[in-house]
Amino acid sequence: MVDVRWDQAASYLNWLSEKDGLTPAYAKQGDKLIAVRPPTNGYRLPTEAEWEYAARYAERSRANKYDWGNSYPPSGSAGNYADRAATGLLPNTLSTYNDQFAVTAPVGSFSANRLGIHDVGGNVAEWCHDFYDVHATGARVVRDPIGPATGRHHVVRGAGWKHSTISELRLSFRDYSDKARQDLGFRIARYAE
Repeated sequence: MVDVRWDQAASYLNWLSEKDGLTPAYAKQGDKLIAVRPPTNGYRLPTEAEWEYAARYAERSRANKYDWGNSYPPSGSAGNYADRAATGLLPNTLSTYNDQFAVTAPVGSFSANRLGIHDVGGNVAEWCHDFYDVHATGARVVRDPIGPATGRHHVVRGAGWKHSTISELRLSFRDYSDKARQDLGFRIARYAE
């Protein structure tokens, strides 16, 4: 699903949690939804740290630069990015790459990563659970961080069909938003019991 605000994604995850008899992960505070702390067993968006691990490390000893490996540009069938199929639709595209999709592709159109997760580095960018902080955790080491307790924007991770630059396609690329976008969606996470 794309073109949804963070709070719409969180509302859906609360609905899904209640449907499955789990404690919702988000609570209403005024006109906003915020993460329940300590975390619950309900469905939620992945934290930025979880997203980073699942995307960059995926059972590797060293982090990958890109979803497809460590060299740029992508080749073969690496994922859904701003490619030749999007020429005329987007100002910047990868002229040497063609994934056959001008915009979103059906989920699972490209190979999964080592953890079996599809579309981590392509198709659409993804909302994360955390509020955005330009400094992330700073210089201190934090185990399983869940980001700041408050903020205006939420973290967005992953490249999508609108991205083509060397920095945007890197799995380390961080973005933020407080609005819905056609190239922004979400995936479901929850703590293992």
